[in-house]
Amino acid sequence: MLKKNRWDICFDGDYMSIIIQLKNHKIELDNTIVDALDKLALILNEWNMTHNITGAKTIGRIEDNMIDALLPIDFMTFPQNILDVGTGAGFPGLVLAIALPKSHFTLCEPLQKRTAFLRFAMMEIGLTNVTIVGKKVEELKDIKYELITSRAVTNTKLLLDLTCNIRDENTQYLLYKGSRVFDEIADISSHKPTYDIIEKDFRNYLHIKSLNVI
Repeated sequence: MLKKNRWDICFDGDYMSIIIQLKNHKIELDNTIVDALDKLALILNEWNMTHNITGAKTIGRIEDNMIDALLPIDFMTFPQNILDVGTGAGFPGLVLAIALPKSHFTLCEPLQKRTAFLRFAMMEIGLTNVTIVGKKVEELKDIKYELITSRAVTNTKLLLDLTCNIRDENTQYLLYKGSRVFDEIADISSHKPTYDIIEKDFRNYLHIKSLNVI
């Protein structure tokens, strides 16, 4: 059973609440959304003790990952139909789905223990804008997504190859990258991408606005 008192759980010494972090980054979310994010952190922390869902082993580290997932809300507009590739423990797709209830998120995650966690969390939080698909992304077909997101799954060139059947000329990408983002952009030059790289904290957010559909 989920613990009711979040302060019963061990925190990092440098823990800073998600509310304070959101304010520091000038991101405003409704209280109901913040409550849902807190609930997700508790659920993930508890599942992680048994099932090893993520390397984030404390509430503080989990909420740091949530902030990382949420920062793009500050600089881009999210469309209706979004695919998150390799959602894992919910970063970024499940977190964004909580924060953006008007968008529909398809969470693509092939590992069974993670899809079980995602389904449980979705039901506990009461999300109605999420579809969970327990497949590899290259197995998806018969739909084109407006936005494809991904964090720490693979390099940009391979991701473009794996998603070639589910994008069209209007599909955009939001990719959570590290220091190699500039090398990865060079690797996809044949696609002639138009893009922005937004640097926040330790993260490079690669927003591909358009590319040749090849």
